[in-house]
Amino acid sequence: MIKMLSVKQVPRLAWSSPTPWNLRPRITTFFYLNLGLALFGLGESLLITSGAGVSPWTVLAQGIAGKIGWSIGFTTMIVSFIVLLLWIPLKQKPGMGTILNVFIIAFMIDFSLTLLPYPQTYIWQVTQAAIGVLVVGFASAIYLTSNLGAGPRDGLMTGLQAATGWPIAYIRIAIEVTVVAIGWYLGGVVGAGTLIFAFGVGPCVALGILFVKRFL
Repeated sequence: MIKMLSVKQVPRLAWSSPTPWNLRPRITTFFYLNLGLALFGLGESLLITSGAGVSPWTVLAQGIAGKIGWSIGFTTMIVSFIVLLLWIPLKQKPGMGTILNVFIIAFMIDFSLTLLPYPQTYIWQVTQAAIGVLVVGFASAIYLTSNLGAGPRDGLMTGLQAATGWPIAYIRIAIEVTVVAIGWYLGGVVGAGTLIFAFGVGPCVALGILFVKRFL
């Protein structure tokens, strides 16, 4: 547990790209990028279909949309662009993974929503939400180690980690809890799955990094 919480950076492994801005990555690098993003979308779908609550960033989008009158989808896009602007002072570099993040995750969510169960009892809803968070954490570790560019939120996490030197788990918890607090204050809906994601995804990413580093 202590080792998991002490993870401070995404490691460079055998398949990692030497730079995020790489338009001709090795096949193994490209494979791990797409594998991680596909699993990320599956984890998000597990959270959505659990019925136990949406992710903190969706809560934020709900809150902003309710105040301004925008759609949740459009609000999510605007929030993503704002987060990308925060990359500039953090000196984060985009790559093809930053772009593919949007398309692959969206496709996987739409595809898997029709295949996953929709539990009716509360205990199974919470269980499925927890599994979804675990999958998102491991998926993040897989695609981040490809070093082909992170998604907006993961890039914010790695950028803040580099700037502060804090462990990844604590950085991610701080981000997600802050986001869900603002979203809830603005009128977004918070469920048990939301809180599981907020407090659990950071440790799950760190655990995923340890797993990928050791076994893959």
